[in-house]
Amino acid sequence: MKIEQEKVLSALSRISNLKHDYEVVISGIGRESTAKALMQLPQSDVCVLIGFAAIVGKESKLPIHLGFGKPIEITNSSLYGYEGGLFENGASIVDEPKTKLPSLASITSDKFVRTTDLSNQTIINMEDYTFMFLKKPQDFIVRIISDFLPHENEIDFFEEVKGIDFMEAIKMIDESI
Repeated sequence: MKIEQEKVLSALSRISNLKHDYEVVISGIGRESTAKALMQLPQSDVCVLIGFAAIVGKESKLPIHLGFGKPIEITNSSLYGYEGGLFENGASIVDEPKTKLPSLASITSDKFVRTTDLSNQTIINMEDYTFMFLKKPQDFIVRIISDFLPHENEIDFFEEVKGIDFMEAIKMIDESI
């Protein structure tokens, strides 16, 4: 999303001693957009998928490192089916951590999932599984916690995430590659 791109670029512009050069590409939303973007990426040493993600659980009951705006690394991803089960080819893809961020599992779906049957501290999004399936071994995913599922009240997502800063995540990425 454009808002994620803006937050990455803002953080990059405020770090005076970056160790690496960065090019920010918007992949779009969903598995198909992610796949198309990955197949058209410019040559790079490392590719990092970064963006917002919802987490299952109430913020007040989750550890502080899983609070609003906190970055985490996705090291396990699976594809969630429309009827609540894994797709036939959606077995978990597991990777070693590339950063010192907390690591979590992620479920990818093309539609919003009911979170009542999912474990607390599971990340929900629409792109991670495709990225894990197509990425190079050195590539990795960093997600910024943007909301908590199930929502207790209706939210305006773009209003909610306005105050989130990607600085902590960008610093960790720069140190890790």
